[in-house]
Amino acid sequence: MKTITYCIAAAVPLTALIVASPAASAPAQPCPDVQVVFARGTMEPPGVGRAGQAFVDALTARAAGRTVDVAPVNYPASLDFATAADGVVDAANRVQSTAAVCPTTKIVLGGYSQGAAVTAYITEDAVPAGVTLPLGITGPMPAFVADHVAAVVLFGKPSSGFLQMVYTGAPPITVGSRYVSKTLDLCIADDPICATGGGDNAAHMEYSDNGMADQAAQFAMSKMGFSAAQPRIEQAAPR
Repeated sequence: MKTITYCIAAAVPLTALIVASPAASAPAQPCPDVQVVFARGTMEPPGVGRAGQAFVDALTARAAGRTVDVAPVNYPASLDFATAADGVVDAANRVQSTAAVCPTTKIVLGGYSQGAAVTAYITEDAVPAGVTLPLGITGPMPAFVADHVAAVVLFGKPSSGFLQMVYTGAPPITVGSRYVSKTLDLCIADDPICATGGGDNAAHMEYSDNGMADQAAQFAMSKMGFSAAQPRIEQAAPR
């Protein structure tokens, strides 16, 4: 159980199901062709983590000739799972800011482990019944934002059973209806965090090395609708 505790994508508290107002800074200038917003897993150092870096590398290689900006979600990714709400707010603000400032940029959301929970939660359609909104939280992201999100890739997202084991009463992580068709939810069969009956703790650490990062990059490219002959769209830098 110690191994699982170290690497889990643990349950996010109820307050993390909803998002705050879009106050984050705009993406790097000029507007990129692709904006990746990725949340790392529990106990990984700041950045996008191993699975995230493997995905970004694979996506960048396929997007040759187009600019790819990467925004790591800013949150503790610690064993204090209540702080995952910080990641939900940061990710949602980044997405909404990009959609507003760079409307033709293709946004790709991603997350691994606890980060997959963070990413999935920002797509939620509504505030669950009985949830009291904390200060600074206004509700789900506006519906129009979904039109700017091309793809969502989730690695090792915790199952409902696992959530209940580590956080009694936590609601299941449900990808919102506007994002379901553009979401790839990857789970290794033996991963006990995401797979019912999974029993190999080490499997949860294999997403960066088992080809799933490449699979996710190919999926994202297909959802963005890019082709080799398609020219890069120039955009004015945000003011």
